[in-house]
Amino acid sequence: MSKSFPSDSFMDASVADAGHELERLIQIMAQLRDPETGCAWDVQQTPATVAPYAIEEAYEVADAIEREAWDETADELGDLLLQVVFQSRIAEEKERFDFAEVTRRIADKMVRRHPHVFGEAQDIGDDKAALTAQWEQNKEQERQKRSEHGALAGIPLALPALLRASKLASRAARVGFDWPDVGGVVAKVHEELAEVEAEIASGDKAALQDEVGDLLFSVASLARRLDLDPEACLRQANGKFTRRFEAVESLLALKGLTPAECDVEKLDAVWNEVKKQEKS
Repeated sequence: MSKSFPSDSFMDASVADAGHELERLIQIMAQLRDPETGCAWDVQQTPATVAPYAIEEAYEVADAIEREAWDETADELGDLLLQVVFQSRIAEEKERFDFAEVTRRIADKMVRRHPHVFGEAQDIGDDKAALTAQWEQNKEQERQKRSEHGALAGIPLALPALLRASKLASRAARVGFDWPDVGGVVAKVHEELAEVEAEIASGDKAALQDEVGDLLFSVASLARRLDLDPEACLRQANGKFTRRFEAVESLLALKGLTPAECDVEKLDAVWNEVKKQEKS
């Protein structure tokens, strides 16, 4: 069966509609930032005060996608796009750059990083390893142009710590600083856990923080070696814990109890009951 793709006329209409709505959003932001007739809150914002919202909106996009809430995803993507338009408008007012420059740069970057699609590079088809190597080679060339040197250069400090740990370990692995197999990573996790246990016994809080950090880093490395996103793993665990704990609260409420009124043994028994119900 042949694949079905949108017609050229449909695509042209979609692009035109997107362009119209994007222009409308840019104009709305310009009006909001007008010192005389705009919104006082929007006018007062700076790149630094707005930046945290971009991180928050990105997580809300990821959450909506993970839940496959597609209507919410469209809404959250709009919120994320607003942050790009907001920052671009502030920069334009300061004559630093504008939205057109932002879009131009990402478009140029995508073309540059996909020579097998837009250039005359050798056809590498669906070879995932070759595509990844080509992508990383292009990124390395970009880092060199920015005078960023070293295997770990360019990994943002502002990334969530668990995600940054995974990226640091991945970069180091590219230059051979890695275990030969996943068993070595598992052994490292056990080693770090034993060191945490030793520091718990010592009572040295500073040393304990250091060892817990090493344990988390090794767990992030394990996720990487298993081709898993540690942030996604932890988000899933957070969701599972939330779901199960709320179920515990509901079961206790049927008996006229709250978690605070129960001892650990009672809570553990109800928790195991919830887990059993989930599995069945």
